[in-house]
Amino acid sequence: MAKILLEMKNITKTFPGVKALDNVNLEVEQGEIHALVGENGAGKSTLMNVLSGIHPYGSYTGDIIYEDEICKFNKISDSEEKGIVIIHQELALVPYMTIAENMYLGNELGSKMSIDWDETYKAADGYLKTVGLKEPADTLIKDIGVGKQQLVEIAKALAKKAKLLILDEPTASLNEDDSQALLDLLLKFKAEGMTSIIISHKLNEIAYVADKITILRDGSTIETLDKNTDEITEDRIIKGMVGRELVDRFPKRPHTKSQEAALSVENWNVYHPLYSERKVVDNVSFHVNKGEVIGICGLMGAGRTELAMSIFGKSYGVNISGTLKIQGEKVKLNHVKDAIKHKLAYVTEDRKGNGLILSNPIKTNTTLAKMEAVSKRMIIDKDKEYLVADEYRKKLNTKCPTVNQNVENLSGGNQQKVLLAKWMFAEPEILILDEPTRGIDVGAKYEIYCIINELVAEGKSIIMVSSELPEVLGMSDRIYIMNEGRMVGELSAHEATQEKIMASILKSDKGV
Repeated sequence: MAKILLEMKNITKTFPGVKALDNVNLEVEQGEIHALVGENGAGKSTLMNVLSGIHPYGSYTGDIIYEDEICKFNKISDSEEKGIVIIHQELALVPYMTIAENMYLGNELGSKMSIDWDETYKAADGYLKTVGLKEPADTLIKDIGVGKQQLVEIAKALAKKAKLLILDEPTASLNEDDSQALLDLLLKFKAEGMTSIIISHKLNEIAYVADKITILRDGSTIETLDKNTDEITEDRIIKGMVGRELVDRFPKRPHTKSQEAALSVENWNVYHPLYSERKVVDNVSFHVNKGEVIGICGLMGAGRTELAMSIFGKSYGVNISGTLKIQGEKVKLNHVKDAIKHKLAYVTEDRKGNGLILSNPIKTNTTLAKMEAVSKRMIIDKDKEYLVADEYRKKLNTKCPTVNQNVENLSGGNQQKVLLAKWMFAEPEILILDEPTRGIDVGAKYEIYCIINELVAEGKSIIMVSSELPEVLGMSDRIYIMNEGRMVGELSAHEATQEKIMASILKSDKGV
């Protein structure tokens, strides 16, 4: 029988007004990959923050037993000394420092008075080789992609002599190839004796790597499934997560037959804001009809977000040219205010960085895009602001004790609902949704899809940018395919498949 490396017994953690963890139990064996799954707000990240010392001993009840010893971690460095290293969903790297400098930041080699840079770069190169990253250790973080940055985080964890590696949504921002490479790396580490805990909403990835799966729901342990003894299916995991069968991942709606264009984009060109000779959107044309959902898909770096942001009041790019028509009339949207005025909204893929003010309450975030509706003579009517936010809380089923709660204390799915509420309150006719379900669970995704269908039923038009092909296929009336800044294909819902989408991309790579 395998040795038990970690036991978390009866862990209970309470935040103001919310019991985040309620007598949670977790047992992890030496050398296994153990998955932690559950809806947003189920308590997964909170449990790992307790384990790693982010929530210090005394702020929770229960016991952490690691390597047969009761541990009382007061800070993250305490857990790292024991070989427990956590990699968060938001990468903690400094863009203008080198890979090696990032890897040993706070863990410097040398004496207290002097860093041994030769040893630092030599050691860093060794760990980079281990994770399969070919870039030299003196490369700046800003000069490598997100997939490679994730590998730097893993190399950084190895440099801290990790015995138990915790990965929180490690593939959330990665394309399929980078995701597969990372999962294979975890399997390689497992073969070498490393123990890993992985939090992910991508159930196919969980099924691929995990030996055991612990399901949390509403802060409680539901069950632990063992690959060796249990029949593990996505349907069974989902039932454990949401407490019911989820028969259809994508709520049904009739495909629109409208031919009335709500937004038309013709011969659209955008150049990079720093490297002005580099064209990131190349002569793109597309349209979305009234009451229609169009999907825009493509590989990482295809130019989807750059296209979306440039349309939304030129909030990205320089030397932008082309024609925009809204309801058949030419418009010039030179600023975000112009876009909002013309009933266009953009729900960013980066809800924490660009979409929400995390340190502010839900009510403030909800009314940000249309503050004039809750103010008079530049003074906000606090009662009206509260009533508006509470109306959207009920409408979108946002889980929170009150709209006075700060957004930073919400789960990812509920943060996404607040972001949607913000733009719905602005009463747009056209919504650009950029990765609308990134990093949220299947239950919350279903609720977001239902909201999209309701908006379309009201006659709104949706442009959905997504890296998840099943989502694009399940929700779109028509699908546009982008590659290297160009539109390389268009498919109707009934003819589209993942194979056809990938074929369009590969043909465009070959110049066919």
